[in-house]
Amino acid sequence: MLRELHISNLAVIADARIELHRGLNCFTGATGAGKSLVIGAVEVLLGLRSPAEMLRAGVDEGRVSGVFDVAAKETQREIERVTDIAVVAEGGELLLTRRLYASGRSSVSLNGNPITLGMLKQVADLLIDVHGQHDHQYLLKPSNQLDVLDQFGELWPLRQQYRDVFDRLQAIKSRLAELSTNRTLREQQLELYRFQAEEIDGAALDADEYTELGARASVLKNLEKIKKDASSVHGALYEADGSVLERLKMMAAVLSELSEVDPGAKPIAGAVRDATLQLEEAAFDLSRYLDKLDLDPGELVEVEDRLNTVNRILNKYNDTVQDTLAYRAEIAQKIEELENASEDLSTMNQEVAPLTKRLTELGNELSAKRQGAAKRLFPQVEKALAELGMEKARFSISVSHLAAEAASASGFDALEFLVQTNPGQPPQPLRKIASGGELSRIMLALKGILASSDRISVLVFDEIDANVGGRLGSVIGSKLRSLATHHQVLCITHLPQIASYADRHLTVRKEVIGNQTTTTVRPMEGDVRLQELAEMIGGHRITDTTRAQARELLEAAQAEFKKEPPRKETKTARKTKAAS
Repeated sequence: MLRELHISNLAVIADARIELHRGLNCFTGATGAGKSLVIGAVEVLLGLRSPAEMLRAGVDEGRVSGVFDVAAKETQREIERVTDIAVVAEGGELLLTRRLYASGRSSVSLNGNPITLGMLKQVADLLIDVHGQHDHQYLLKPSNQLDVLDQFGELWPLRQQYRDVFDRLQAIKSRLAELSTNRTLREQQLELYRFQAEEIDGAALDADEYTELGARASVLKNLEKIKKDASSVHGALYEADGSVLERLKMMAAVLSELSEVDPGAKPIAGAVRDATLQLEEAAFDLSRYLDKLDLDPGELVEVEDRLNTVNRILNKYNDTVQDTLAYRAEIAQKIEELENASEDLSTMNQEVAPLTKRLTELGNELSAKRQGAAKRLFPQVEKALAELGMEKARFSISVSHLAAEAASASGFDALEFLVQTNPGQPPQPLRKIASGGELSRIMLALKGILASSDRISVLVFDEIDANVGGRLGSVIGSKLRSLATHHQVLCITHLPQIASYADRHLTVRKEVIGNQTTTTVRPMEGDVRLQELAEMIGGHRITDTTRAQARELLEAAQAEFKKEPPRKETKTARKTKAAS
């Protein structure tokens, strides 16, 4: 339900906070006071109406906010799916806000989180159904009419069975078409992947080997220089006359003798001796290193050939051995998938026939039951229309069986609600009914029949009493109050007979303060409500008679829904009804 509506800087409404109750909420007020602006604000909030030119003159920003209580878990989950914003975590409370700016742009948020206008409209379809002046109404869409018929006929479980088979069959057909269309391309890809796999496997890549090959190639290419330089160093250290080691040994001997004379020189003598031993060991290592530096021309050719092979593969596929091996693992998976495609093609072809047979069985069963549900629904609608003052209206449901290839996820049927509002006129689709009042009454009749199973929790009716007199107003009021036992209903009316049935009565008044015109919305209770009803009956000249009439309307409406008989109608009340 819509618990609270806050309107700020919208047209002639400067600031209005409207608390709404469960059941029937009626808005009354003089013509031009702004009653329809309240409904317009709801439509702006839900993205059903463009906010262009609705901003109050002279302000930079306007806002419409609505606090909803969403009790149905299914609706909560669907809102979360559409918006990716938690609703359950908030206990089902949902705050929608739409801001309007003087620049012409607008923004929308849900529980403080920004959402797109597309998301808003999907949320709106789950929360509120607006009937009246505007053409964005759930029941006007043929696809939604099919949903309504299935809901009325309790066909949703059967329809879900059909949908499951349909989705599976469509998925298989789509995959088969993809496999058949791409057979040549698949074969080309498979041939390419196999060639690449063989090429990479032939290179026998190894990351450690690649590092060692690089180091060995560097040595072999610079072998002459290495030998020359290493030999020079070895000669200077060990072999040449007056070599470094020869001189160090002499110095070590002198320092050793000196340390015997002066013990303070012992550390220095020890350090020189240790350095001499270390350098002598390095000279021996260098000699062994030189002995191993024999040039083998064949080895250099072999190392360079191997490096060229590896580098060619790396340059072709990736920069590193690791990345190339990862690509090899990737194409191994693709080869497996492509090789299995032929097997999948055969397996899926075998599934098509039984699934098609099952789909046909379920689709035909669904069509037959829809025909039966349509036959049960249309007389109930015509009866309800007659009670709403449309005795000559005729309602019918066109259910057309589609060709197999045109079948949709909802079945083999195309459906349209048809209405003949006047004798001699051909039946017209419900979406083409021009009169706002007629359309609202048709919607009210349908909603009354479908009330207990309808998923929309808030219904809004504007212009439902257009061209309606007081006697019929009482019937409409009773219907709205009955409907309000299953839904929250918001209704704009100029008839006291309808307003008397309201669980919450609000009046919309236009006031001029200084040079500014503003509209206020106030709840009517007790004597103030009686005064409002009396004004609706007799205008601004309130008399004891109009007050009595207002009281009798309220008491009669309350008694009807409390299962108590109304008080005996007075002569004054009978005269009022006769006049209306």
